[in-house]
Amino acid sequence: MKPIYAHAAGALALSFTIAACVPAPDSTPAPEQVATTTPTPTPTPTPSSTLPPPPVEANWIDRPQTAGNWRYVSEPGETLAIFTDTAGEAQAVLSCRVGERVVGLARAGRANGSATVTIRTETASRTLAAQASGSAQPTTVATVQARDPLLDAIALTRGRFAMEVPGRPALYLPAWAEVTRVVEDCRR
Repeated sequence: MKPIYAHAAGALALSFTIAACVPAPDSTPAPEQVATTTPTPTPTPTPSSTLPPPPVEANWIDRPQTAGNWRYVSEPGETLAIFTDTAGEAQAVLSCRVGERVVGLARAGRANGSATVTIRTETASRTLAAQASGSAQPTTVATVQARDPLLDAIALTRGRFAMEVPGRPALYLPAWAEVTRVVEDCRR
């Protein structure tokens, strides 16, 4: 070994030895914690009329999906996709009148003001002229031809589509297979 490396190794060993002999500095004790109690103010009740409204999402697709399920029904000359809420009440219906090649988009309840149904999907939005049905359960119904691109947008949307009728809460419906099946039934 070269003499320079031997001197460097010795100096290094001596440095570590000296460092091990130096006592650690005394640590100063932490100041004692004195517990103080701060009285908590009691909140005053706020009337519900002065509460701020809940935040509105800028994009309808970020709103929570309407709770419920689709079911498919096949009847002579017609197929239906019926969306029912958690109580089992029909809220929306997509129906195909097979012989006419027309798809009906229905929302439970009558529209206030002008009768329209607005459909919103990831790629398309359209407001359709509608009419109130005279059935036992009041509904607002719009129709489109079976080959209308709006139906493709409903079937291929990012997980859900919206159905809006003036005066009724908007529905944020899942785009499940039952919906696509009704559209395909009308296109055969």
